[in-house]
Amino acid sequence: MKDVTKMERIGPHSHIHGLGLDANLEPRGNSQGMIGQGKARKAAGVILKMVQEGRIAGRAILIAGPPSTGKTAIAMGMAQTLGSDVPFVNLVGSEVFSLEMSKTEALTQAFRRAIGVRIKEETELIEGEVVEIQVDRSVTGATKTGRLTLKTTDMETVYDLGSKMIDQLQKEKVLAGDVISIDKTSGRISKLGRSFGRAKDYDAMGADTRFVACPDGELQTRKEVVHTVSLHEIDVINSRTQGFLALFAGDTGEIKPELRDQINEKVAEWREEGKAEIVPGVLFIDEVHMLDIECFSFLNRALESEMAPLVVMASNRGITRIRGTKYKSPHGIPGDLLDRMLIISTSKYSEDEIKEIVKIRGDEEDVKLGPDSLELLATMGGQTSLRYALNLIAPSQQIAIRRKNTQVEVDDIRLAYKYFLDVDRSASYARETSGMMFGEEEDVVTVTTAQNGSMAMDTSA
Repeated sequence: MKDVTKMERIGPHSHIHGLGLDANLEPRGNSQGMIGQGKARKAAGVILKMVQEGRIAGRAILIAGPPSTGKTAIAMGMAQTLGSDVPFVNLVGSEVFSLEMSKTEALTQAFRRAIGVRIKEETELIEGEVVEIQVDRSVTGATKTGRLTLKTTDMETVYDLGSKMIDQLQKEKVLAGDVISIDKTSGRISKLGRSFGRAKDYDAMGADTRFVACPDGELQTRKEVVHTVSLHEIDVINSRTQGFLALFAGDTGEIKPELRDQINEKVAEWREEGKAEIVPGVLFIDEVHMLDIECFSFLNRALESEMAPLVVMASNRGITRIRGTKYKSPHGIPGDLLDRMLIISTSKYSEDEIKEIVKIRGDEEDVKLGPDSLELLATMGGQTSLRYALNLIAPSQQIAIRRKNTQVEVDDIRLAYKYFLDVDRSASYARETSGMMFGEEEDVVTVTTAQNGSMAMDTSA
């Protein structure tokens, strides 16, 4: 079975490659974007335009809709469309309470991870086409030395290599004919591509090989290099108690507010001098209804900051209690915070859209689904939930394999349906066996599915 990437597992849209929006914010063909949710995708396209024009910082977006309608998928599509240079931070509401720090500190760090600083600096580079790499090993093999021959259209030079540079060349899989760049300050090696002079080796290199021209002029040049780091990374590096290694360990702990104020002042100086610019990113908070009133108060204040990212939240709750209070509100979010949000709604998928999503997921998992099987799964997705229909694909394939059949048939799906309960049948079973199972009778939770198109409701007091 083909390996499904992490991005493909996020939601029912295993085929996401961006939002599928063109310049007019209209959905493109389904083969290149999401299935359905046209209204929500157009709204997300408007937000993307505002982000790209720098007119969205300090605002908040709420994506609200029933479970399994692509809320997380839309947010991830926004991140892919913005590109790798724009910071995107993914946070789950309940995750704030599991970290070994205060709730406000966890949210502050998430905010600052979502704000990029694009720093411009001049550095000395060595750029050229690799002519030859020679590596000499000692008798024991413990030490390595070598020589690297680089050329431009005007000159050719041989450089002596140490063990660290040799390891980097091997890590980057640099070969003769590659055009590389070496940062003299850090020693970092970047492979720019394959020289056009080796274009005849195209068949041996593969279709994804990038060809570039051999550099001209001097091997050593001075260029303006742009690095993008987050404010949080700058905080950690300048924190005496944590230091640079905390970035790799992941345990950054509490950072003093005074340090952050000093860094903000320094970044402001860099902006005035033209050495840096702020890149407001996206902070995505899934299951935002899991936050409590203290977190919502922090978000309300943090959004008014001069340096604030676009905050995108997602919730599948209707009218529910705000955690930490006895009051209820739409989506479990206080009214004053809801009032400053732009709200994007997602809706239940049609049967044709469910069928297309099931077909794509089957292709991703290398499962052959017959026409009747596809129809049955689409019907199940409409009557139970889309996630349940998608979850039945793999078990149905295993049942088909046991029958030594390469294609999933209707009988395989029916057997899988019999083995694995959906939410409604599980709830019905729980009610029937309530006298035999441990539980508290006064705690009654009503479970709704995508069948009636309503959002999941929290009836806790």
